[in-house]
Amino acid sequence: MKITLTFIFSLFLFTTSFAQRGKVTVIKDPLIDSLIAKRAEVYRNTGEISVGKPIVSSYGYRVQIFYGSDRREVFNQQAHFKSLYPKLNTYIIYKEPNYYVRVGDFRTRLEAQRLMSEIRPTFPTLFIFREKINAPTLDTTTTDDQK
Repeated sequence: MKITLTFIFSLFLFTTSFAQRGKVTVIKDPLIDSLIAKRAEVYRNTGEISVGKPIVSSYGYRVQIFYGSDRREVFNQQAHFKSLYPKLNTYIIYKEPNYYVRVGDFRTRLEAQRLMSEIRPTFPTLFIFREKINAPTLDTTTTDDQK
């Protein structure tokens, strides 16, 4: 009898421990909903031109201007290039044990080769790499000549 009561009592405790009910309250910042709405709008309007924001496009080309294991030298080379060509984007990639400085977001190999021929006297070790690029930002300002 004692074993049966113990068994029934433990079975009762076991079933009630999994049958709990409650209420969950979610507390969140209202900006989350607005960010989700903006993101959905951006994905809906992918056919439109976004001005001033980089869009990751498919594959394109970048020119590698420097590589080495010395981090300071890599940043110096990047700064030197940026002083000469401030409108071109630069990217530092780290693959152990070296750092690589790549520049530009070119859609065609010809554009990358034009840059290579222009900067070869300053940066002698140049290579072209095909990789995912950011689409170049579009200049929407119009001058009197363009009207």
